[in-house]
Amino acid sequence: MHRANVRCSAAVCRVCHGTALAGKSVKHLLLKTKHFPRYQQIGRLLWRHGRSEAFRHLAKSDGFNDAAAAPENGHSPEDLARDLEAMGPTFVKLGQILSSRADLLPPPYLRALSRLQDNVEPFPYAKIEDAIRTELGVRISKAFLEFETKPMAAASLGQVHRAVLRDGREVAVKVQRPDIRAQIAEDLDVLEEIATLADEHTEIGRRHRFLEILEQFRKALVQELDYQHEAANLRALGENLREFPNIRVVEPIEDYTSRGVLTMTYLSGQKITALSPVTRLDFDGAALADELLRAYLKQILVDGFFHADPHPGNVFLTQNRRIGLLDLGMVGHVTPGMQESLIKLLLAISEGRAEEAAAVAIQISETADDFDEVAFRRRIGELVTQIQDKALHAMDIGRALLEVSHSAGETGLFVPSELTMLGKTLLQLDEIGRSLEPSFNPNAAIRQHVSAILNQRLRKDLTPGNLFSTLLELKTFAGQLPGRVSKILDVVGAGQIELKLREEDTLSVLDGFQKVANRIAAGLLLAALIVGAALLMRVPTNFQLFGYPGFAILCFIFAVAGALWLLFDIFFRDAKRPVRRSPRSSKLLRRGPT
Repeated sequence: MHRANVRCSAAVCRVCHGTALAGKSVKHLLLKTKHFPRYQQIGRLLWRHGRSEAFRHLAKSDGFNDAAAAPENGHSPEDLARDLEAMGPTFVKLGQILSSRADLLPPPYLRALSRLQDNVEPFPYAKIEDAIRTELGVRISKAFLEFETKPMAAASLGQVHRAVLRDGREVAVKVQRPDIRAQIAEDLDVLEEIATLADEHTEIGRRHRFLEILEQFRKALVQELDYQHEAANLRALGENLREFPNIRVVEPIEDYTSRGVLTMTYLSGQKITALSPVTRLDFDGAALADELLRAYLKQILVDGFFHADPHPGNVFLTQNRRIGLLDLGMVGHVTPGMQESLIKLLLAISEGRAEEAAAVAIQISETADDFDEVAFRRRIGELVTQIQDKALHAMDIGRALLEVSHSAGETGLFVPSELTMLGKTLLQLDEIGRSLEPSFNPNAAIRQHVSAILNQRLRKDLTPGNLFSTLLELKTFAGQLPGRVSKILDVVGAGQIELKLREEDTLSVLDGFQKVANRIAAGLLLAALIVGAALLMRVPTNFQLFGYPGFAILCFIFAVAGALWLLFDIFFRDAKRPVRRSPRSSKLLRRGPT
């Protein structure tokens, strides 16, 4: 593909100059000429928001040159959200992904981006007909008894139309926008070039790993563009939530679904956030909010598969006063080990155990070379204290988890994406729960339901397969135990025990041997002084102390002083003396176990 050296626009150059490492600069960027208009748009975005709180947060301690940045312009987080909407679907979705990254952006920006609604102008009905004919291989008039030409909703990736199948069932048909895949692929190419540049040439990129964020974003977009994948998500979530009578998940219609067309059962109702006080009188909002939170806790902490974007546009109150869940393009996955850690973290925060919360967060995260553990633990302690000082109705567990991610990012700790997604999901659920019942207390609900969640996890683990696997492991262990014990006893009896050291532990072991050797030598010298003094007591001399031979008494005094010093060194100084480690060992200790 043709490439050319193109000087970036003034805004991009200014930002690149401001974020370059000391002693390094970016003179020319190898960019694709066909992407130049997109570079200019991104440059204008950076210019408009280069002095905003979001960029100041990103650039903190990273060498941003204030003189080289754009002048203060007072653009708000909502302005950033609107600018991303104007740049098209890729950047709308990018904003939604960034809304779950509390380690990158301050809370006002997280709130603004989490409310991104990608409502755009609908595309013509003629293209709907072409898309359905191409994807389903049949004309609209043959597949549907009725098909409304005006869409119910139009988003950046597609739009939804109400229709009626030939058998009389009401459905909602989501049709993907024409050529949207090519546009997103081009935008991802542009963002990859910029992320690579930032990661290779700036301290900000090395700290925040923009390429990893972009890869997470790419995977989410690829899944969201595949409507067959979304249909599978709908089926899985509907099966997992079958035990909740007041939660309804739309069901896909298999024969009318393809990669670019998704046909689902139709749910009529209204947005949760649009409920009036009079409407709330018709149902028990507290019970609905509690069941919704319990359903999401089960998704995250038991099933390991959850609806990752429950913003108010995706959660409906149906006409029969149930909760309807829509749009499963964005889902999250949590491994069993991570589920247990998240349970511990949720309980520690909600019950005010700051030290345990910090320890769990460090355990599940990756540490940078400059990770400040003391500062991180202090911040978590302050956060938990603030939560405990608030009134019960003011506690916000979702915001607390995002604050944990935020504190981690500022102190050099890379928390897993599952933690930030959980924080964002619970934050959105807090908003929905308070829309259903203003006095809803999600923190108390979490404490109340975690014991039930733990029981569900135990029941899930007690499957016949797991039990048989455990029995086989016990059988293998029991069968091999006598032989292994016999080998150990043979080695001990033959005096063939070997001590193997890793390279990083060599210095600490040598220090220990040297200390032991010094103590033995000192003890022998003191013993020699005592024996020599006892022998000299029989040798008469003119020099006497206390009526005894003086030289013998001096030997006794030196021996007593040396013994006291040795005891003091053993009992008091050894506990305070740091252990020497090799550079590699120190690095491993900072980063944790691998």
